[in-house]
Amino acid sequence: MDFTFTEEQQAAAEAARGVFAGVAPDGVPSPALTRGAVADHFDRALWARLAEADLLSLLLDEEAGGAGLDPIALCLVLRESAKVLARVPLLENSAAAAAVQAYGGPELRSSLLARAGRGEVVLTVAAHGRTGHDPAELAVTARQEGDVWVLDGVQTAVPWAYDADFVLVPAHTGDDRSVLALVARGHDRAELAEQTSTSGERLGELRLESARVADRDVIDADGAWEWLRELLATGTCALALGVGEQVLRMTGEYTSKREQFGHPVATFQAVAVQAADRYIDLRAMEATLWQAAWRIGSGTQGALPASGDVAVAKIWAAEGVRRTVQTAQHLHGGFGADVDYPLHRYHAWAKHLELSLGPAAAHEEALGDLLAAHPLS
Repeated sequence: MDFTFTEEQQAAAEAARGVFAGVAPDGVPSPALTRGAVADHFDRALWARLAEADLLSLLLDEEAGGAGLDPIALCLVLRESAKVLARVPLLENSAAAAAVQAYGGPELRSSLLARAGRGEVVLTVAAHGRTGHDPAELAVTARQEGDVWVLDGVQTAVPWAYDADFVLVPAHTGDDRSVLALVARGHDRAELAEQTSTSGERLGELRLESARVADRDVIDADGAWEWLRELLATGTCALALGVGEQVLRMTGEYTSKREQFGHPVATFQAVAVQAADRYIDLRAMEATLWQAAWRIGSGTQGALPASGDVAVAKIWAAEGVRRTVQTAQHLHGGFGADVDYPLHRYHAWAKHLELSLGPAAAHEEALGDLLAAHPLS
């Protein structure tokens, strides 16, 4: 395997580090001390800086004002954003725009992509279904009536739903196909009920009752939702990696300074072994992440479909980020629970990411099904 990044990918990561350098992970009230959401809106000032640095249009073609890069570049930027707990819909906006570019009609692409790349329009995706456990496309029905589509159903935990101009909603048709419908904020047949994530961010339950969407705003190309779902999952793995890496760095710095019995606790074998185990987790998370992002972006054929690589990345990310933050809390002692110290925020974000990815056992079962359907010779 060769995971050497291209100059363009490295430049995107470097630009991201510059933009996120001044972001404080404790810039909003602590979720441990806040009833409801920690803030009503995402960080608009940071969003503007990302737009100025052309980091909102990484996946867009040059004709849409983008850089024409691949999911690996996006994941590099997402990893940097997670290290500072950046409160922006970077993953959702980028993934939705990429899906419109790859599968949408010319009218939709021309009206949306350039504005999304400049940050003028904010996109998000309803990817968690009715309960967070069922397939998202089965939570909403779609039927076509002339030149409009009619949507009915519920999507839970839609990120940035109160800020986004459009929500890309997966739905299923009567003939068991999946479509993606772009639902505008304020649609008269779409209602939002406020929810709060584990990290303290404001989510929305989206209820659609005979919501009519113009045909030009619906993507019915085969494979569109499956590709978008895998891109979102891989991006979430990148966020988990960024959180885990920052938490392990904080732990290394703390245990190197904290002394017991006249020695830094980092020199104790039990502490060093636990930190080393978490380092191995992070390296496995990283390797499986780049493999999944490469398969999605390149379309390279393998012994298994790309969904197999995504499943492996999700298994490592969901379990790895949980183990990392739990070990960090343990090695920090009581200091890790201090609300004036940001570690507890990373723990809350890690739990939200773990829940978003879903249980590792489910991904192991999906991987088993793929192996059964595609026996390796």
